[in-house]
Amino acid sequence: MSRPRALLFGTLVALAAFAVLPTAAHPEEVIHLAPEDKAAWSPGKLFSWLRPGHNFGERRIQVETTPPGAMLDLFYVRANFQKAYEQAQAPVTIVLPRRVEATDRDSVTIRAFLDGYRQKEVNVRVHDSRDHVLLELEPLPNTLGALSLVGFGGRTALSFLTEVPAEVRIQNARSGFRVILNETALGPGLGDALAGLRGPGIAGIEAQQVGNDLLVSVELAEPQGEPPVLRQRIGHDPVRDLHVFTVDLLPADGGAAAVEAARAALERLRPEDVTGCALAFEDALRAQLDPSGLARALAPRGAFTDPYYRAAMRRLGELSPAGVVAMADGSRYRTAIPLELSAAVSDAAAARGYLALLRAWVRELEPPDARDFALRSLIAPEMPPEDFARALARAREAEARCRSGSL
Repeated sequence: MSRPRALLFGTLVALAAFAVLPTAAHPEEVIHLAPEDKAAWSPGKLFSWLRPGHNFGERRIQVETTPPGAMLDLFYVRANFQKAYEQAQAPVTIVLPRRVEATDRDSVTIRAFLDGYRQKEVNVRVHDSRDHVLLELEPLPNTLGALSLVGFGGRTALSFLTEVPAEVRIQNARSGFRVILNETALGPGLGDALAGLRGPGIAGIEAQQVGNDLLVSVELAEPQGEPPVLRQRIGHDPVRDLHVFTVDLLPADGGAAAVEAARAALERLRPEDVTGCALAFEDALRAQLDPSGLARALAPRGAFTDPYYRAAMRRLGELSPAGVVAMADGSRYRTAIPLELSAAVSDAAAARGYLALLRAWVRELEPPDARDFALRSLIAPEMPPEDFARALARAREAEARCRSGSL
């Protein structure tokens, strides 16, 4: 073989050998966990020399979790007193004092916690031979899958949707209240959505995992008068098979004044609010909404908004040609007849002009800075605010094009 070929062959062999070399694993964190004070001498130490490797050798415990990456609280305990504490992320290796330097009552408590899983704890004595701990974490039995905030007509409702019926405690706080959901995990991505959630009377919402429980802190806006009254109710979403726990924030008068204001605002609406270019707005908005989400939002479900939806449907019939509400499938309902009104309400998402009427009602009833939120809470309460804002902007553009073309 010529020298150039030999060099080329040797290079290829070297590259191939390098390619199959095992990749060095990421080194585990090493935590030195030892009390500052030495253990007192005891007669038992006289016999330590009988097992020199065991008693005088280095003492280490390797800790892993399933799933990996759990946070660990590490406690060094002597005679029921905590002598040292460290925190680390699994996997980790704990370096302890040599057994000859520990008493038979020295131990390490390892507590693992990971969002969405039950905490787990294990205790290992320093004198034991156990040098490896695997903590298998169990998922929490419940998950907060969605949270909706609805505000309209002077009332606000905060609803928690969970996989199984939630065990809930409510605590008063200095600037609001806390909702504690026992053994419940926060659904994926829900924390970011809550961070920007605001509404009438609510200045902010924050969720955090506290042990096995989920703590949702609600900060109330500075009240103009008396603080709101909290009421609780439970329900069920049969379509998604989710359980609903709702906290209603009622005005101090129970909402009587707000109902009267809403009724007066509804009476001020006119046929042009649900016909012509108002329908261009509705069609553009409807095209950007999730049909199933819209149907859920408008369907009767025992919420405080149910009477408002029914009143809106009745008014839509009064404003529509011939007093008839047209549906997407071609059916028509005379909402002056109670039975047909109920049928129209049960399929409100398909009613022609209904979204346009709700938009006009919100415009008449709510202050300018609360109108977009009120409309979103009525028709898409689980839609991220930024997504709804974009959909609303496109719908307004469609309406503007319609009006400019009709001039």
